[in-house]
Amino acid sequence: MHFVAVLNRDGGTLRTTDLSKFSETLRETLSSHGHTVDIEIVTGKNIVEALTKAASQKKTDVLMAGGGDGTISAAAGLLKGRKKALAALPAGTMNLFARSLKIPLDLEQAVKAFATGEIRNVDIGTANDRPFVHQLSVGMHARMVHLRERMEFGSRFGKIGASARAAWTVLKNPTPMKVSLLVDKAEIEARATGIGISNNLFGEGHLPYADHPDGGTLGVYLTKARTNGELLSFVMNLARGKWRDNEQVTVHQAQKVVLRLLSSRRRQRCVLDGELIKLERETVVVIHPAALRVLVPMETPQ
Repeated sequence: MHFVAVLNRDGGTLRTTDLSKFSETLRETLSSHGHTVDIEIVTGKNIVEALTKAASQKKTDVLMAGGGDGTISAAAGLLKGRKKALAALPAGTMNLFARSLKIPLDLEQAVKAFATGEIRNVDIGTANDRPFVHQLSVGMHARMVHLRERMEFGSRFGKIGASARAAWTVLKNPTPMKVSLLVDKAEIEARATGIGISNNLFGEGHLPYADHPDGGTLGVYLTKARTNGELLSFVMNLARGKWRDNEQVTVHQAQKVVLRLLSSRRRQRCVLDGELIKLERETVVVIHPAALRVLVPMETPQ
């Protein structure tokens, strides 16, 4: 296959990676298994243009995207419903979509897995027609990301530290929102402090990512936690990957969700695959089963 690798030098762990050395390793590994590859290293402001160009080339069989959540999400959106496959290089902070696809988190090991991997179809979501591979979140998480982006950090661990400081600030003063959720045909009204809508249900006992990226359903997570005790319980269960038996979280699943803001007059934001964006008064979230082709490690026989 012919790969086109687009690496965001400003994204995730690639900011501190020797990209010349990594590019050489990438080329050698793929060529040793009969593949060819073009490699383009770009800045964050040019990543979408470079991904768009790579996705439009007829010779591209696999678009390898390297960077943070935003880079992977942008590449996936360009490939939705197309024959070209995405190779999601795990160069972000948490790499939740890569974990869902069982891609090794070490960059060189990931490339080796791609060289001998297989293509499969997985699901992708859209929020008001904007694609996402992980989740849309509103409320506490969006406030946390907004605060974190105002802090300075220069590494993966610096970002984790900034996230912890921002989370502590938000948890001390959670702000409930009055919302309406149309979950398929069932309508729910609530004053929620946090809402998450994921591309497939999160698995149990680990970080929030889907165990089955081809499950064909949105996960809908609603929390009303406000008091110190409720928030402590919420955070402890979140850290343990406990969702279904979490008293502070109500879980639903659907193929389509309509989220409406009912009471807030302030400008609201949401986080879509790690990117902070404006939240519209009404957001229509839909899952598109098997609409994204991805390159994943070859499954070993049981």
